[in-house]
Amino acid sequence: MPKIKSFAPAWLNNPAPGHKLFEQPIDDSKLPAGLAYTKKWKPGARRTIAHRGTEVFVAVGKHIRWGDLVHLKETWESKPSRTSRAQRHDAEGSFDVYDEEAAAGNTQPGVSEGYRTIKTPVADDIRQLVMSPQQDFLAVLTSHTVHICILPDSSHLHANDSTPFKPKFWTLGPTTHVTSRSGVVSAVWHPLGVNGSSLVTVTEDAVVRVWELSTADRWTFDSPTLAVDLKRLADGTSLDQDFSVSTSATNKVFSPDSFDMEVAAACFPARGSGGWSSMTLWVAMVGGDVYALCPLLPQRWAPPPTLIPSLSVSIVARVAATEDDPEVSAEAKVLAQQQLEWMSDLDNQEPKLVEVPFSDFPAEVYTRPSRPGTIPRLQGPFHFEVNPDDEQDDEVELKDIYVIGEKINTADLMVGEEDELDVGEEDRNGLSLTVVCLLSTSGQVKICLDIDGVEAKWLPPRNRSRARLFPTPSKPPSLLTFQTFDTVKPAELTTDSWPMFSEDVTSRYAFYVTHPAGINHVSLAPWVFRLESELQGESEAGAEFRVNLLVQGRGSVSDRIYTQIPGQNTSPLAAALAMNDPDLGHFVLTATLHDPIALFFETPERETSSAREESPQLIEAGEPAEPPTVWEPRPLFHPSEALDHNSGLPAWLDHIKTGRRRPVIQQEVRLSIATLEVFTEGHRLVSTEVFELNNAVAELFRKCEALQSELQQQIVKVAEVKTRINTISGYESQDDDEPVSEDMLIKGRLRAAKQRQHELSKRMDNLRKKLGRATSRELSDKEKAWMDEVRALEHTIFPREGERASSPSKAKQTWERFEEIKALRDALFSQADQLQKKGGEAIGHEGGASPARNIKIPAEIRKAKVAQVMGLLERETALVDAVKSRLERLSVS
Repeated sequence: MPKIKSFAPAWLNNPAPGHKLFEQPIDDSKLPAGLAYTKKWKPGARRTIAHRGTEVFVAVGKHIRWGDLVHLKETWESKPSRTSRAQRHDAEGSFDVYDEEAAAGNTQPGVSEGYRTIKTPVADDIRQLVMSPQQDFLAVLTSHTVHICILPDSSHLHANDSTPFKPKFWTLGPTTHVTSRSGVVSAVWHPLGVNGSSLVTVTEDAVVRVWELSTADRWTFDSPTLAVDLKRLADGTSLDQDFSVSTSATNKVFSPDSFDMEVAAACFPARGSGGWSSMTLWVAMVGGDVYALCPLLPQRWAPPPTLIPSLSVSIVARVAATEDDPEVSAEAKVLAQQQLEWMSDLDNQEPKLVEVPFSDFPAEVYTRPSRPGTIPRLQGPFHFEVNPDDEQDDEVELKDIYVIGEKINTADLMVGEEDELDVGEEDRNGLSLTVVCLLSTSGQVKICLDIDGVEAKWLPPRNRSRARLFPTPSKPPSLLTFQTFDTVKPAELTTDSWPMFSEDVTSRYAFYVTHPAGINHVSLAPWVFRLESELQGESEAGAEFRVNLLVQGRGSVSDRIYTQIPGQNTSPLAAALAMNDPDLGHFVLTATLHDPIALFFETPERETSSAREESPQLIEAGEPAEPPTVWEPRPLFHPSEALDHNSGLPAWLDHIKTGRRRPVIQQEVRLSIATLEVFTEGHRLVSTEVFELNNAVAELFRKCEALQSELQQQIVKVAEVKTRINTISGYESQDDDEPVSEDMLIKGRLRAAKQRQHELSKRMDNLRKKLGRATSRELSDKEKAWMDEVRALEHTIFPREGERASSPSKAKQTWERFEEIKALRDALFSQADQLQKKGGEAIGHEGGASPARNIKIPAEIRKAKVAQVMGLLERETALVDAVKSRLERLSVS
């Protein structure tokens, strides 16, 4: 079930212009005095809301109101002041909004608000609005007539013009759909019509007409291209019989079929369905019977790209399987030949390409095959196979039918092909069976499965020899009743209720049921995907175990999303209209005779594999439930219309004063028949008004009491939320503490967080330093090579014991050179000492003269030798110091 986020917003409530869009015009002057507010809707389907994008068309009596919901929302929310506006109704039921800007002449009333009134040529109240697939036609249905509105572009409706808009209207079948004939039950746009221009109408007397509309040819609106009388077709025996509609409206002969074949509703499956589904018309009778007409096609039709190839594959396979099988009946063989003949007629055609609006690819248009016949066989009534323990109500009355076609079988279509077929995810996933949903007057929904599958069938030819091959079928087609459930409680039933189906925009296996008591959302996803896995044989368990698990498992989910206020069931709801727009959201729109009703949901998610039923283990291990909300959305309360209507007593008194009972008013009260009649009429009028007012006031009083209790609950929930917030924020109020502002609490928490962050960063830096010193990571190859080089240099300068062997290379090692320099230095020092000693002895013998003076060494040689020795010493000293400092740095690091 979609979770309801909110109900009708402010821009749809009174006094917003969006509320005026749905108000029904009531002219009290044309109704009896005091009975203006007791007008009831006639029994019948009420589909009075249609949409084109965000534009909605609402049927209001004999007129249509147009409004752009996005424009209405933005206009209402952007206005700073709304209290100064005054609404007023005109005599024709149209409406204008008067405000200061309109009075000043800045804007025109009723146009800037985003809605307009569309004038229609209908003579009775509009019952249904049906939008075409291309959204360029709007079928307007009354009880007996059908009108086609050529919808203009949105820019024309948004034009700054306050006058009612008058678009082009065509009367469909001006001599066919008239009040002197049977009423129109359903008008369905054919899913295979060229650009959505083919309309199929079904009347109460079981007559199906196919109209192919073209604005360039007015005769397409006067006569249908195909008209079939289902009562004649049900009794037909050959293709050559006349199944057309009788043109006589007065000579009607009694027939049991007039009661057994009274049509309640008809529908087509979606265009993207597989097999023969998209060209099968399903018809539900009031008495409970269901019929199928396949193939029902217009004269020119445009199939989707996968339809004809898939049908061709299935027909060829069927012919090959039945041709040589002796156990196949003669009827099945001839039926396969008829389908092959029908497909051969299609293969011989050359399709025409027609441009499709809002599409980059043209559509292929074919002509309806004339062989074996243009009118198919009527299949039915279907027999409902139910459990023996189930009970069937013989007095059930069907009101609506909704059919979900089977999915496209892409596996058989692309056998032997390498490329994959480009099919949408919604059409690829689903059930390979057709699901037929029936809705009765009591609100009971019956889910049926077409196990055998409806396919194209025709009556046999008139040839007697071939007619023998078509014996009367002993077993009628059947539908398997999968599930039956009620959407309306017994206390909510009314005699003139007319429940309706509405499709959902989020899933093809979900829909809405609108009834006088409210709206129900029904989802078939819990069992559809599980059943498909069983049909495909994906499970390894036994068949009996799997069937029991499927039967005892979870079925369809039906949830009441909206409930009408008790006592207002006399104001029926329009069929729910589901919309999903980025600017508006996902919501359901409906309306009573006086007020709109909107239910806004959370953003929907695509239902693919997640829609499959989860196992109990996954459910138990799922995420915890969401926290409770402070308030629950509830429907908007609308007071009873009786509080807004004027009393009929003054009008009745004026009528008495001018009527034949005028003397009774002017004289004293006397016991007479005239006085009794006056008092009886006055009591009837006053009692009726007082009764309605009492009920309205009582309902208002009960709502006020409920509002008090709801307000108390919200106060309690708000207190709980406040306590939780204080607990999370770390501040718990005490009685003795001084009050602390929220700003101070936030600033204190920020300061504490910053201080703690600073301390953590310091600790992190210290730990990083310690880890850098403690951890011993592996050296890289470059570091290892550099260490080897340093060791080799160390050995060359400071060799170890036993390593001072002569190097085999010609270059001397550093330590050898150092030792050589030291030896030279010692030798020089020793020679200098000896020379000094010898010089001293010579001076002593020769009068004390220095011996060094006697040695004659040139000064240049002495200086050069000394400089050479000193340079070598300095060089070696510098080299030793550099190596020593480098070794110290290496040892430190």
